Amino acid sequence: MRLKGKTAIVTGGASGFGAGIVDKFLAEGAEVMIADINAEAAEEKARSGGLACQVNVADGASAAAMVETAQKAWGHIDILVNNAGVTHLPAPLENVSEEDFDRVFAVNCKAVYLTARALVPLMKERNAGAILNVASTAGVSPRPNLNWYNASKGWMNTATRTMAVELAPFGIRVNAINPVAGETPLLKSFMGEDTPEVRAKFLSTIPLGRFSTPEDMGNAALYLCSDEASMVTGVCMEVDGGRCI
Repeated sequence: MRLKGKTAIVTGGASGFGAGIVDKFLAEGAEVMIADINAEAAEEKARSGGLACQVNVADGASAAAMVETAQKAWGHIDILVNNAGVTHLPAPLENVSEEDFDRVFAVNCKAVYLTARALVPLMKERNAGAILNVASTAGVSPRPNLNWYNASKGWMNTATRTMAVELAPFGIRVNAINPVAGETPLLKSFMGEDTPEVRAKFLSTIPLGRFSTPEDMGNAALYLCSDEASMVTGVCMEVDGGRCI
């Protein structure tokens, strides 16, 4: 029960890596808000525990309302996991539409700013808090044809480090995890097509020979957001089976 008495918001918490983080946090005693743009999926996930909240993390008013709802429900917020993310389909960088570019940077980058704007003042008041950004190995070891997604996750890693430096005097820790592709709704988008041949080619680049799982992300997130990591901030942890070596 390493998160007993803690409260946590997990964006994109209804599916994929976010759902794995929600499950682990609940199992370890936390009160968890499952914040997701898909209200029905969030409600379904919350049937096994947690508080459902519909949110568009790329919209300032929606992000602020999410934080306000959690604050009213619990009286304080200990942990924020910025997990919600999107990608564009694999394509030469000049062929990605402006609409797709804007969507990727709104959800993957602007949302980190919007949730911080809403929540950091509350954490500063308590001189405590933990923020975890879910980035990607794409931001560490980029692959061709995912240029703007790669760039958005590289931005997320840099934002994590600079947030950590600025917020450390206020007792707020900020870290990131960099998963390799996993069995999530985005997997097909990353690979372009989901066939045994494409999967085998992708898995050949991962020394441990498997995809990341939601459970892997839950375990890493638990450590970084728990008091066990009280001396850890500004770390962008690769949870990737050796992909970035």
